[in-house]
Amino acid sequence: MLTTLEPFLIRLFHLIDEAGVDVSKFEMDHVCYRVATMERYHELCHAWSRYTKNHEFHESLVNGRPIAVFVLASPPTICGRVIPVVELPAPKDGVVYEDGWEHAEFVLDEPFQHFMSRYEELPFDRKSLGKELNPELGLKLGLGLQVKFHHQSLAEIIKIEAERGLNLMHPV
Repeated sequence: MLTTLEPFLIRLFHLIDEAGVDVSKFEMDHVCYRVATMERYHELCHAWSRYTKNHEFHESLVNGRPIAVFVLASPPTICGRVIPVVELPAPKDGVVYEDGWEHAEFVLDEPFQHFMSRYEELPFDRKSLGKELNPELGLKLGLGLQVKFHHQSLAEIIKIEAERGLNLMHPV
């Protein structure tokens, strides 16, 4: 699966450029891979844990479904970006997903409003701006791909969730 990451990021960065969004100064803290079934979710949790320190991964329940996070022991550099973390959400009940890379997330160093004001013509998805932990802004780019923006990296959120007892560590 990780071998398919480079073609995904090439397409994603092309679509980001076509949208006219400049992400050059923002950290890309993780990428997300969607799966169609719980069986595939468990299969990839086991497979991808081999790429983490001590073969462990973090898992949290978000809106009733597990989301696994893999902090890579040897993060690859693709398209000039280090990829430190891979996110793998279990499928939502009643929602059909195809297996594949879906989005990347960037850490903004400015308020959402300031960022959006530079791109007023773009249809940002604002529904997750009200989240208590790490609000985010989304932008669908076409081809089933999207980009998301937030203020804290997923690695920071893992630490916060661990402090609150919301995060489980799974050795495989």
